Amino acid sequence: GSFGQVRGPQPNYGGAYPGTPNYGSQPGQPPPPKRLDPDSIPSPIQVIEDDRSNRGSEPFVTGVRGQVPPLVTTNFLVKDQGNASPRYIRCTSYNIPCTSDMAKQSQVPLAAVIKPLATLPPEETLPYLVDHGESGPVRCNRCKAYMCPFMQFIEGGRRFQCCFCSCVTEVPPHYFQHLDHTGKRVDFYDRPELSLGSYEFLATVDYCKNNKFPSPPAFIFMIDVSYNAVKSGLVRLICEELKSLLDYLPREGNMEESAIRVGFVTYNKVLHFYNVKSSLAQPQMMVVSDVADMFVPLLDGFLVNVNESRTVIASLLDQIPEMFADTRETETVFAPVIQAGLEALKAAECAGKLFIFHTSLPIAEAPGKLKNRDDKKLINTDKEKTLFQPQTNFYNNLAKDCVAQGCCVDLFLFPNQYLDVATLGVVTYQTGGSIYKYAYFQLEIDQDRFLNDLRRDVQKEVGFDAVMRVRTSTGIRATDFFGAFYMSNTTDVEMAGLDCDKTITVEFKHDDKLSEDSGALLQCALLYTSCAGQRRLRIHNLSLNCCTQLADLYRNCETDTLINYLAKYAYRGVLGSPVKTVRDALINQCAQILACYRKNCASPSSAGQLILPECMKLLPVYLNCVLKSDVLQPGLEVTTDDRAYIRQLVTSMDVAETNVFFYPRLLPLTKADVDSDSLPAAIRNSEERLSKGDMYLLENGLNIFVWVGVNVQQGLIQNLFGVSSFSQISNASSTLPVLENPFSKKVRSIVDMLQVQRSRYMKLIIVKQEDKLEMLFKHFLVEDKSLSGGASYVDFLCHMHKEIRQLLS
Repeated sequence: GSFGQVRGPQPNYGGAYPGTPNYGSQPGQPPPPKRLDPDSIPSPIQVIEDDRSNRGSEPFVTGVRGQVPPLVTTNFLVKDQGNASPRYIRCTSYNIPCTSDMAKQSQVPLAAVIKPLATLPPEETLPYLVDHGESGPVRCNRCKAYMCPFMQFIEGGRRFQCCFCSCVTEVPPHYFQHLDHTGKRVDFYDRPELSLGSYEFLATVDYCKNNKFPSPPAFIFMIDVSYNAVKSGLVRLICEELKSLLDYLPREGNMEESAIRVGFVTYNKVLHFYNVKSSLAQPQMMVVSDVADMFVPLLDGFLVNVNESRTVIASLLDQIPEMFADTRETETVFAPVIQAGLEALKAAECAGKLFIFHTSLPIAEAPGKLKNRDDKKLINTDKEKTLFQPQTNFYNNLAKDCVAQGCCVDLFLFPNQYLDVATLGVVTYQTGGSIYKYAYFQLEIDQDRFLNDLRRDVQKEVGFDAVMRVRTSTGIRATDFFGAFYMSNTTDVEMAGLDCDKTITVEFKHDDKLSEDSGALLQCALLYTSCAGQRRLRIHNLSLNCCTQLADLYRNCETDTLINYLAKYAYRGVLGSPVKTVRDALINQCAQILACYRKNCASPSSAGQLILPECMKLLPVYLNCVLKSDVLQPGLEVTTDDRAYIRQLVTSMDVAETNVFFYPRLLPLTKADVDSDSLPAAIRNSEERLSKGDMYLLENGLNIFVWVGVNVQQGLIQNLFGVSSFSQISNASSTLPVLENPFSKKVRSIVDMLQVQRSRYMKLIIVKQEDKLEMLFKHFLVEDKSLSGGASYVDFLCHMHKEIRQLLS
């Protein structure tokens, strides 16, 4: 994976690198530099800062077609005036080639990263809910697209022409309205579906399973009570937390209480179901030991309303840790647990979510039993791909059954050794669920992170029994999909559950010519059941420009979204190809993208220089981060389970999450202004930017590192850690002590601010310079050479330049 061997003499780039790199401007050619200066190559920090100052103050108004939004790292307000907010949809390019030949020539993938239920900041308006009564939403007769701002009303408003397929449809009598002198309906501003990019329709019974309105969903908590789970204190912790957490189940807007019912199961080699019916004095336990033929031993009293059964549930949660306190059972089953939850939802005729808390590889005799097949020797061989694939097909079939019932599975894993995330995660991944992993779980270190994740996971907005379809105007069509879902045909993305953090990435290809006049349209329609059991359709519309000149394409790309797509494409690639093949293909595609720009859009006077499009100048640095990531180039300490976990996590990430995951945020804490609310200015991810006398914070969405230099002033150490010297700082702690001084308050407020921005609670790791943990920290300094053979940013840029020159010659 290293590019060392192609570079020639190391200190001098003269031969391999004629001319200085040149971004946009074209001065004369100075003599070749002795070594590429890291300050002269594009800086992510600079690009982020520039966008913040140029675009952070004005609201982003979505009325104009094909506008590129501000970067995800910029704080900005959105005003919906007919196109979906970038919080819901981001594209790799907002000006797409008119022909497939032009698209092939540029190699820029055309993709949209869609987050249908994204959370909006409080200042922005939630999508309006439109109720058309029994007739339901107005749709095109032919392609079934939903009424939206781009539909064209004709014949005085009696018919409309579809903006997607051009078919003409009669306007239903109840929906008729006159047109004004510009051809717009006079009720244009009163109807969200005519004036806004995003809105919801109340679905009619025709949009429901078996033509019946759905019941409210259920949550089933399924707790592993094997020896490890009990001994670590995990079982007691979960039971204590659930007592209060059940009062915070999601509920619809103004409802007094949640409509969600709850149920409880514990398991090791056998399953224990609990009857918590409100009329009982004590909960009753029923054991199912025949795990080969799973059934639910009770119907009445398993799924209950929290308020009605409050005392019985509290009694159960007190008793569970006591009942299993002396257990000697170390083996667990896994598939029968999912089957049990699925059967319970079937019996109750509702959708829902299973929260499974699991600790070990399921080796007990049962369906879905697994063996330990972890093998580090497979890395960098053709068989490496098997490590990412499930070891049995059993779970794929189980996932299919779960999706059919609307049974979403969220998995909390607490492994002390290999537990095969690639296989255990299959059902979670295909039902739209989430996996959380706490390796070597220790109560005092990990409980905060686990409890914060659990609280957020239980409370967040989620839709059930969801189906998403993406329609496009003539000329392009959706051809490929990435994310946590199931597909039984080529158009419908099915998710048993879809929450506010999940994204679905869609790639488009040409099937005809597009025109510059009409542009291109996308409509994402999501059909789902709300947490109160209401069937809804959420619609997001977006219009893009089309171009006949390559320069227009390269002026309107979004590199962060491009990297999000490329990472997902590569992470899927490792399931079927050797990792090296996947890496080489990524490098080749990006070299082609940049070579096409160089050849067709840059001035010819700059022969031999590296010229990058302004909006893609960070493509090389970010691409290198993807290439060096643990999935594509694992470090020595990275486990097979870590790689499978990261692979699944990234597949559902939004653009802001992949941005900070691949290029972490590095903040100098010592420079923080204790009197202001703002964050200190970020610095570049390289060891040469760190000074021994300072402290730094690095975050990537999963971890927060606090790095302490060996020469930090004693006073600062005292203020932040409450100890008197560098040697007394303990790196075993996962929290900063609460101390009453301005520096401690400031650093803790920075940590809290970052935690709130991310969808998972980040693990805090304290790193002392020259300590053994520093190796782990350096892994995230992504502009430097990595121990596992990844190139530094400077070297990679030279390598990209060489690749581009080869393509051009």
